[in-house]
Parts: sequence; C-alpha cells; structure tokens
Amino acid sequence: MTQRTLHLGLNVLSDGMHPAAWQAPEADPLGFVKPQQWNHLAKVAERGTLDAIFLADIPGVSLQGSAPLAGPPLSLDPIVLLSTLASQTTHLGLVATVSTAFEEPYNVARRIASLDHLSGGRAAWNVVTTADSTVAANFSAQPHLPREERYAKAEEFVDVVRALWDSWDDGAVIGDKATGHFTRPGSVRKILHRGRHYSVDGPLNVPRSPQGHPVIVQAGGSPAGLELAARNADMVFAALGTLEDALDFTKDLRRRTEAHGRPADAVRVLPGLSFVLGGTEAEAKERNDALNALAGDRRRHWLASQIGVDAEELAWDRPLPDWLLTTTQLSPASQGAREIVLKLARRDRLTVRQILDRILTWHRLFIGTPEQLADTIGEWFEAGAVDGFNLMPDVEPSGIETFVDHVVPILRRRGQFRREYKGTTLRDHLGLERPAHRFPDRASEVA
Repeated sequence: MTQRTLHLGLNVLSDGMHPAAWQAPEADPLGFVKPQQWNHLAKVAERGTLDAIFLADIPGVSLQGSAPLAGPPLSLDPIVLLSTLASQTTHLGLVATVSTAFEEPYNVARRIASLDHLSGGRAAWNVVTTADSTVAANFSAQPHLPREERYAKAEEFVDVVRALWDSWDDGAVIGDKATGHFTRPGSVRKILHRGRHYSVDGPLNVPRSPQGHPVIVQAGGSPAGLELAARNADMVFAALGTLEDALDFTKDLRRRTEAHGRPADAVRVLPGLSFVLGGTEAEAKERNDALNALAGDRRRHWLASQIGVDAEELAWDRPLPDWLLTTTQLSPASQGAREIVLKLARRDRLTVRQILDRILTWHRLFIGTPEQLADTIGEWFEAGAVDGFNLMPDVEPSGIETFVDHVVPILRRRGQFRREYKGTTLRDHLGLERPAHRFPDRASEVA
C-alpha cells in the first residue's frame, strides 16, 4: 500500500492574506500586477514540490464613496495569469476560480481545457457561485438568484462542462493525411444539452485534454456547496477552524460523496491555513501584532462584511450581538464563512478582537515557529481530518519562501510530504485517476 502523504497548495490573494500585507516592509504594493512576483511565487512553490497554486477571483471592486482602497484588489484574470505561470513551471498545478453566476459553460469548458493542454495536464477549475452584489453590478446588474437556485444552476453548469470535455473521445485525432480524415468517424459528438438554465449543442472545439477532465475544485462549506462537491469535485477548499470541526466536516463530506455512488475518499479535503511565522513564538507574535497595527480598524470592517452586518454593530472588546448569535436568518454574505465565525463565537463567547486573533480571512490562523506549524499540520493529517492544506501566508512572497525553506524540510524528514514529484499532472500529484470517457446522452455524430 502506498503511504499516504500530504497535499499542499498555495492560495495567493494579491500581496498576502493579512489585510496589511501590502504595507509590510518587505512587500511591493504593486507586486500584485507584476509578472516577476507571480513567476517567483510559482517557482518557489514548485521548488517546494507543492501540488498547486490556487487563484481566487472577485471580478469587482467595492468602493466606499471617495475613500481610498484598503488594499490591492484581485485584479488579474486567473486563467490569463495561470497561462503565464504554466510557461514558467513544469509540474505545479494551476487552479483557476471561475464563477458559474456570470459565465457560460461552453466558454469555461474551453478555457480550462485549453489551460490543461497548454500546461501538459496541470489545470483545475474552482467552482464558485458568487454572492457579491458588487460583482453582480458589473454584469448587467442582474440580481443574485436565491442560494438554492444558484447552486441548482451551478450543478447544471458543471454537468454541461463535463459533457463538453467528453464530447471528444480519447485518441479522436488521427490526422490521416492520406484519407483526409482528421478524426476517427464518430469520435466527436454533440452533447445536445437542454436544461432549465442552459441549452448547449456542442461539441467543444478542443480535444479531450491530458487529464481527461481537468481537476474540479469546490470552495465553500454550506450544505448546498457540500452536495455540489460530493457529486462533482475532486478537491474541496474548506474553511475549518478547529480539529474537531475538520473531523466533522470530512466525515460529513465522505458520507455525502458515498451517497452519490463515489468512493468515500474520492474528494481531497484541503482547508485554508493562514500563518505568521517567526524564529520564536515571540517573534511570530510580534510580527502579527505589527501587521495588525498597520491594518487598524480595517480588520473590524472586514469581519462585519464577512458576517453580513454593519461594522457599527461590532465593538472590539465585546462579544458579537446576541441577536446575531441566535439568528437563523440567512445572510447575503457567504454562508460558510458566516457559520465559521458564529460557531467559534458561540462556543467560546469570544469578543470581536479575540475572533480576529483566531481567524484570518475566515480561515484558521496559526502564529508560531516552523516546527510548531509542522506539528499542527501533521496532527490534523494523521488524525484523518484533512488530506492537506491550502497555504495562505501572511505576506507574499516572503511567507511562502519561509514555508518552503523551513517547514517543508521538517515535513519531508517526518515522511509526511513528498521529496520530489512522482508524476507530471495535477491528478498525479493528488493521487486521482484519469476519468474514463463518458458518452454524453443523446449524442450524435459530427460529420
């Protein structure tokens, strides 16, 4: 039996995960649009034999009147950026976030398959449904669908994309110059999808890609999101605050996955892990305190936006309002993120300041030494709570450099992480099989 080893990805938001990352002494405030910084990040991640680099996306900017922006936005299109990084790397997986709310299945299927071909089988699509009104206003100001409807639409969207990826057989292209047959007869088919939200004939104009299907990732923790993941995903990017939460989450996901007729462990669970590292605990805490001081009240406003309340309702050194702790009313904010915060606040009766000392961008926050970080990563992994983590350093590129130089060697010595890549595709890294070709229903041959 092959020894189980960690899966580690790098999740990059502009200059780092801390809201004051761009203000750190070593940071370049314009690094988020400079190819040199992105190329460097990808090469460091590959030097550390990480599974993938993961790019979020919010196609919009929230403005508060004429007030200056609090930090760099997520500016660069993930697929354009990852196409550039594909040329700078040879093994690193490339995960692009694309929303089902403001796209069309054909375009997404084509772009992700194109990235898979151009990278030699390293592409992944992170499926999100988007609940940001700022974003909606950039797409003909269409109102957001109710949560259940958004996920129903996403399910159909993914079905269409997967059918399009299968609209070409493996080995369809024969390029027979003598007969003039470019493809084998009957090897390229229409999908003729007719659904509630989409009508797509197909076939895709891109042959079946090196991975068969690029890896599908789902980010979110709501029940609807978990169902989407259990049915379709190869990896879940979750937000889990404690080991107990992680054990419960993974058990629930495994149960749901099996209920959809898939192996219980078919989905890799990689929660986000934010961290601030120092040579000693005191150094790490001092670094975190300095960043918090630079961010100031922006942290409180960020928390308010994440849980869907007005910032004036949150006082630094008081618990969350009682009405919020007891409410069952849904919020326009991310349901998964909101529940993480509320569960933590209810359980330990934390003040706003204490909440923000435990989470960073609603993911678990670790502050300490490389040895201690390796310990906690190993603890969750050995307990079977996770398959690995999406790493979210406080400041880039220094954060991932420190992790690769000081944490990865510890994990390797303990036999918990690879010393070299064993394959070339993202599916190879994740230990996932290449999907067998599925003939679309009502297929018809293309002449």
